[in-house]
Amino acid sequence: MELFFETLGDLAVTSGFASLTWRNVVMILVSLVFMYLAIKKGFEPLLLLPIAFGMLLTNLPSTGMYHPELWNIDAGHELDFGKILHEGGLLDMLYLGVKLQIYPSLIFLGIGCMTDFTPLIANPKSFLLGAAAQAGIFLTFIGAALLGFDATEAGSIAIIGGADGPTSIYVASKLLASGGKSVEVGTIALAAYTYMALVPLIQPPIMRRLTTEKERRVHMDTLRTVSKTEKMIFPIAVTIIIALLVPSAAPLVGMLMLGNLFKESGVVDRLSKTAQNELMNIITIFLGISVGATTVADKVISWAFIKVMILGVIAFSVGTACGLLFGKIMYVTSGGKVNPLIGSAGVSAVPMAARQSQKVGAETDPTNFLLMHAMGPNVAGVIGSAVAAGVLLSIIQY
Repeated sequence: MELFFETLGDLAVTSGFASLTWRNVVMILVSLVFMYLAIKKGFEPLLLLPIAFGMLLTNLPSTGMYHPELWNIDAGHELDFGKILHEGGLLDMLYLGVKLQIYPSLIFLGIGCMTDFTPLIANPKSFLLGAAAQAGIFLTFIGAALLGFDATEAGSIAIIGGADGPTSIYVASKLLASGGKSVEVGTIALAAYTYMALVPLIQPPIMRRLTTEKERRVHMDTLRTVSKTEKMIFPIAVTIIIALLVPSAAPLVGMLMLGNLFKESGVVDRLSKTAQNELMNIITIFLGISVGATTVADKVISWAFIKVMILGVIAFSVGTACGLLFGKIMYVTSGGKVNPLIGSAGVSAVPMAARQSQKVGAETDPTNFLLMHAMGPNVAGVIGSAVAAGVLLSIIQY
């Protein structure tokens, strides 16, 4: 009997309950909320659900699946990958794909296969709207620096304004590689995907506030027909130009354009379908779980995390506003032929931002169809956020 009670005592001491803290409980509850939003409300379920479950796993104590101490290194030192491979758990292994910037680039490959650049090619001026919407990134970078974040943290927070989860993860994983920071890759990813999911709530009020009813009623001319040759030249030309101008953006832009070339060439259907289906699904699972694993309670429950969430929504809102304001400039310079609402789609949330342009325009005039016109700035925003990421990395790392 004594041995029985001794065994029970040992089990109690070694169980996860013995190490469970109030912070762990809070994070577990937060993960359950995110699962609810993903399943019940449909908020970015493909990524929010695996992120939420990764958050759950990493905050269950004593599971040995993720070890933050293996990733926290002092400045001037490098990660000991041998130690990670020998001592790491399942989530540590999956997180290697984030740390080595593999997952975001492969996600961009899949996005390229699924994206139609025709509206952008048909109306190259859309590039200007996509570029204008990236202003939120650089303005937020300044704001984060003024709030006390160092350059690497400020850059990681600012990129949230691009409304592009893979780009945010890519930048954060490179800038926060040294560890010992007040923010983590998981924190940045969580904020980025949260605001992407909240696009239908954040953007419409800003769009209505910054445009007049007359502007929202503008009907735009039908886009011109784009030839197959143009569609194939475009990804090659963009890759060459951007890789030469901003080499740091080459991994993301290169994979995005390779995927699009797969799609438009028409000779590699198997590769295109694999990249946008099987490969995309596998990488999405790995990316979501491993990013969720970095949301350990000690890092997330902090003032730094609150600041990140506030700055994130500011970055996204400012980006939306800058796109709209530049759209108003184009409205004036075109003699009233450009509907400013398509400027809000200059952020990189494809195709949700473009749908909001269509939705708000249709509220004013049900016969107004802006979706295809908005897709131009929207896909330009994908390229623009990758370029902005490259610029941030070039400025901060070098």
